[in-house]
Amino acid sequence: MKAPCPVLFGKRRREACALEKKSGFNEVFVISMGVTFAVVLWGLLMPEGFGNFANSLFGFLVNKFGWGYMLAMNVFVVFPIFLALSKYGNVRLGPADSRPEFSNFSWFAMLFSAGMGVGLVFYGVGEPVFHFLNPPTAEPGTAVAAAEAMRKSFFHWGIHPWAGYAIIALPLAYFQFRKGYPGLISSLFIPLVGERGVKGAFGKAVDILAIFATVAGIATSLGLGVLQINSGLNYLFGISSTITAQLMIILVLALIYTGSAVAGIEKGIKRVADSNLYIALTLLGLLFLIGPTINILETWLSTFGDYLSSLVRDSFMLAPNDEKYKAWLNGWTIFYWAWWIAWAPFVGSFIARISRGRTIREFVMGVLIVPALGSFTWFAVFGTSALRIELAGIGDLATKVAADISTGVFEMYNYYFLGGIMSVIMVVLISTFFITSANS
Repeated sequence: MKAPCPVLFGKRRREACALEKKSGFNEVFVISMGVTFAVVLWGLLMPEGFGNFANSLFGFLVNKFGWGYMLAMNVFVVFPIFLALSKYGNVRLGPADSRPEFSNFSWFAMLFSAGMGVGLVFYGVGEPVFHFLNPPTAEPGTAVAAAEAMRKSFFHWGIHPWAGYAIIALPLAYFQFRKGYPGLISSLFIPLVGERGVKGAFGKAVDILAIFATVAGIATSLGLGVLQINSGLNYLFGISSTITAQLMIILVLALIYTGSAVAGIEKGIKRVADSNLYIALTLLGLLFLIGPTINILETWLSTFGDYLSSLVRDSFMLAPNDEKYKAWLNGWTIFYWAWWIAWAPFVGSFIARISRGRTIREFVMGVLIVPALGSFTWFAVFGTSALRIELAGIGDLATKVAADISTGVFEMYNYYFLGGIMSVIMVVLISTFFITSANS
């Protein structure tokens, strides 16, 4: 929710807001909403044709430009780290005397909730189990496959996606709070095309594309969240997984997240995000204690070592002469990189908004390193607990996950003490993650 112009600081900021009100904002809003509604109507009225087009477009992009996604994500990782280690690391995202608006705990909570929440819960069990059954190189169903599954999960949810957010959020926060420009994606191009260029057709086109990318990115994430909430309700209460049920879930959550967004960051979004982190830590701690504790610790350490030792290789691996691996890569790694890039405009804008007053070095450490370690821990606890069931041969969890990945965490809870209680808490967590992702 955009703050009123008088609340924000700086003469340039007020002038920019006034200019937006006169013309640019209306054009960007009308065109982007028109494009969005046109695409939605296409999907509703001709779902098969829309699906075929989307699949064809995705296939074209990953086959022709997969190398571009890989290269871009690596640049995104290197550039913020370079800035943090350089002489610019002490520059504040705001006036020189500014200080952070939020405590570290609340800042991390909002970062994690907006940037990863729904997807992390959705894939926390499903992805390691899926890779265990269909590893890119190892023999399926073996201990080697389990190790590779965990390493790839760490890689997909490590520093690369957070770097994608940082590459948008860092300059946006600098221009917004240090220079007083509008908090729009087009402001990032001021060094390239100047203020005149940004205020013209080019800047409006950039903002329209950013809005459309936001809609596409958040539709994926929130769509996964709705599917998993429906799966949890089906598991707990027998509520059928139908379009009607999913629309009702969306309606109820939309009312809640609209209310929290209207309440603002301090009174609404921050409180929900703090609750998210407490609930997530509770679930994480319970499963760590109830599940295979020693195995989780060993897996975290060994997988973290594997992740670091293979980071450069995995970051550039495209396998041009291995069709099987390339197909796996397109379906997972390239898909993820495209997803994170689509998410970057709205998550980056939100991260910029909550990061005023922090130094560039503090920002980079907080956005890249801390959330990545949180993702590693989540996968270590939930992924290891699921793979332990498969390796011990005591259930058919993998078969159920292969049939419906959204049920993974609930099926896994079947094999552990207090699983029913943790399933109820998990549905609450997915819902609150949904709300904070939408809020951002």
